[in-house]
Order: sequence, then C-alpha cells, then structure tokens
Amino acid sequence: MRPTLLLLTILLTVSCKNETKTESLSDYFTYNKNDEVESAGVKMIPIKTPIGEFKVWTKRFGDNPKIKILLLHGGPAMTHEYMECFETFFQRQSFEFYEYDQLGSYYSDQPKDSSLWTTERFVEEVEQVRKAIGADSSNFYVLGNSWGGILAMEYTLKYQKNMKALLVANMVASAPEYGKYADEVLAKQMKPEILAEIRALEAKKDFNNPRYMELLIPNFYKQHLCRLKEWPNGLNRANKHINGEIYTLMQGPSEFGISGRLAKWDIKNRLHEIKIPTLMIGAKYDTMDPKAMEKQSKLVQNGRFLYCPNGSHLAMWDDQQVFMAGVIQFINDVNSEKF
Repeated sequence: MRPTLLLLTILLTVSCKNETKTESLSDYFTYNKNDEVESAGVKMIPIKTPIGEFKVWTKRFGDNPKIKILLLHGGPAMTHEYMECFETFFQRQSFEFYEYDQLGSYYSDQPKDSSLWTTERFVEEVEQVRKAIGADSSNFYVLGNSWGGILAMEYTLKYQKNMKALLVANMVASAPEYGKYADEVLAKQMKPEILAEIRALEAKKDFNNPRYMELLIPNFYKQHLCRLKEWPNGLNRANKHINGEIYTLMQGPSEFGISGRLAKWDIKNRLHEIKIPTLMIGAKYDTMDPKAMEKQSKLVQNGRFLYCPNGSHLAMWDDQQVFMAGVIQFINDVNSEKF
C-alpha cells in the first residue's frame, strides 16, 4: 500500500502545481475585465495636446499590479519595434510592461504641427499614458533608450512622485557632451579619408546624398549603434518606419552627434534631484561615453551602473544577456526592496 499512497501523493502534488501554474498564466494574460473585445493588449490611448486630442499606440503584456514598466523608444520618432526584444525576457519574469509609440511615430497619430515636438510636451504625454495604464508610485518603472532616455530623465525630474524606479539605457544627460564624445573620440576611430568625406558632406549640408549613409552605416552605425552582423528584424522595421521629419527637427540628420532642437539639452546639474532608484546603462562601443553613464549613476541619489562590455547603443541586442540580466536584477531588487 505504501508505494501506491506515495504515487498518489506525488500525482496530487504535481496536479496542484500545474493547476496553480495554469491559473497564474490565465491571470497574467487576462487584460480585459469587462467583457471587452480582446485585442492582444493593443490600445490607442487618447492624448490631449495644446492643439487638440490625438491617440498613441500602446501594447500591454501581462498583468502584475506590483510591476508596470513603460518602454520609451529612441529617435525621436522611431518606433517600439526595435524594443520587441524585451518581450520574452520580461514575460518570463511575469512583469507587466508596455510597448508604446510616442505621438508622431508610425503606429500613433502623426500630426504635422511642429510646435508639438518639444521635450516638455512629450513629458506631459508620458504622464497621460501613465494614468491610462493605471500605474503609480507603487509600481511604475520607466525604461528609456537613447532619446527615450532623455524623455525618461525629463519625466522623472517632473513626475518622480508617480514613479517606483527609473532605467536609462545608453543616454548621457548632456547633448553637448554627447556631441563632444562623437567628435573627439568616436570620429577619431574612423579612417581619416572616410571621416574627411563625411565631414565634407556635412559641411555642404548634403545629408540627403545617398553617399552620406553609405559611409555612416558601415563605419559608424555598424560599430556604435548595433554591432550584430545581421541587424534584427525589429530594428530594420523601426528604421523603415521612422518619422524623418521629427527625427531631423529634434536630433539632426544622423546619430553622429546632435544638431536639432536637442543640441543644447543638458540636465546633468539636475541629476541630484532624482531620488528614486535609478539604473544607468552604458556600453563599451556606445555612441555615449560609458564613463559618463557611470558618473551619472553616482550623481543621482540612489543609483546603480550596468556596464555592457560587448554592447553598443542598442546593447539590449548586441550584449543582450548582460543587458537583460542587469535590468531584470535591478527591477527585482527594487520590487523586493533590496535596492
């Protein structure tokens, strides 16, 4: 009888565990509580602006009242597509997170009024998205990459009372320092004849010349933007869908320095105002100085630095295991109050 009882006990235990897991998965993937039509988590959120109301695209993954992460893409005016790599990593952790196309980006409304493309207005947009997803200071994590890092830091300086933690991936707190690093460090890593041709095209403002990108892609982007031999499909789609008008207006014509409306942006001397737990992520081959990223982690009141030794500007792709492990550890540490 004893072997039979032992087998029965094991079967009941396994059955209970499977039932619990099934119920947990069911809860995690159930977003609509009011018999609404299922839309795979996609929702167009209305946003009020000084010139009227528009809608922005969001996609929700998971249901976790303790951890709600909003992903802020770069550009400006790229898309969420290159951030799809977070999907498997974050779902395995049962994080609730949101992909999001900012106003003017491909999947959101694209109004033509240039007065909308300011950091201040984007900050108010993020705050409206936060309210729409039901996040608050007990669970709201903001993760921004590149321009998304600028937006994340600016949002934090105004609304950190509504946040749990901040994650800044591959973005320094000073655009002039970004430009200086590009000129004094990254440019000198190019072959002199290549750099001379790039500078000649820039001097003539001949940015639409196909030769400009022919030079930048192999000699700059493949070295400092994403170092994977074959670029991910999500990144290729994001590049195809970028709103060039907004990108050029705010960033300038390329990632090789900055010359648009953001050229003088600098909040380095305000980082000490950030009190919430903050992760700064730098990478060896980044367009941003990794030493500056490390320094930023010490300028905020409660910071941590994550270094990606094989990564570039998109270290979530080309140093993925280090990047994701560090991000997940930080979020779990904050959630469990170990940070």
